[in-house]
Amino acid sequence: MKSAQSRIKSISNAKYGYLFALPFVIVYLIFHFYPTLYTTVLGFTDCQGLNNTEWNLLKGNIFANYSAILSNKTFQTAVKNTIIIWIMNFIPQISLAMLLTAWFTARRITVKGQGIFKVIFYMPNIITAATIAILFRALFSYPTGPVNDLLVSSGIREASYNFAIDKMAAKIIVAFIQFWTWYGYTMIILISGVLGISPDIYEAADIDGANGMQIFFQITIPNLKTVLLYTLVTSLIGGLNMFDIPKLFLQGGPDNATKTASVFIYEQAFSGKYLYNRASAASMLMFVVIAICSAILFYLMRDKDAAALAKMKKQERKAAKRAQQAQGWR
Repeated sequence: MKSAQSRIKSISNAKYGYLFALPFVIVYLIFHFYPTLYTTVLGFTDCQGLNNTEWNLLKGNIFANYSAILSNKTFQTAVKNTIIIWIMNFIPQISLAMLLTAWFTARRITVKGQGIFKVIFYMPNIITAATIAILFRALFSYPTGPVNDLLVSSGIREASYNFAIDKMAAKIIVAFIQFWTWYGYTMIILISGVLGISPDIYEAADIDGANGMQIFFQITIPNLKTVLLYTLVTSLIGGLNMFDIPKLFLQGGPDNATKTASVFIYEQAFSGKYLYNRASAASMLMFVVIAICSAILFYLMRDKDAAALAKMKKQERKAAKRAQQAQGWR
């Protein structure tokens, strides 16, 4: 009787949980689910322009917009640029973030003024993209600019160099800006993950005589797998949606060298073309690419021991079910 009353009470209290979750659900449906669904539909229509309210679904080949985007040389270049720039900035970003994490969380090293260092490293992440673009455009300006003045005065170059017309230099600068902006954020996430590891594990390692390198690579990194997966997936999503810096710094130039997929989508939709259907198709293609890459990361970084144990339990349940069925037939 008492258990039944407690169950009824818990059911009656559950409505408050739904009530508190309702604002998030409403906001999600209006600002996330509906725009995604609307974008998906537009990719199969002839919609061009904001005021074109009389658009219809394509007849014949409903994938015509997708075929046009996939065969578009500029879109292919933009996707390649996006992947290259993301790789160029993520590898040094995660490497420096891991190094700083090991430094700040080392049990045998006391870093004075840790808080100040963390604020300094994280500060680029709170600066707006427009400000960063203007800053680096001024730094690498031609013919006079701080970087060119430094190169000429130090004797590295005899004359100023126009970085804005060099494709590889432009890619490197954009990748560096992305790295400089996000390595502090990645460091904070990794430090939070390390602080969540049980101190008992480190104390046991100290008793066993493990050195700092062994502790970091054999204890810290394995226990950070979930946090690393989160960092990889969020960086992948952010990198493949890279827009603000490439757009504001060099407008995707020179010669489309820094034009990313998001910049291409923006130009299709708003830069005089107003091809909403093509932009929507390109958006959904990038959505599929991000989903596939994220699934691959989840698969590669899965807990193999837990997966093997779950597989073994599943096989045992199947064997037990087959045995019960065999007994029933007898």
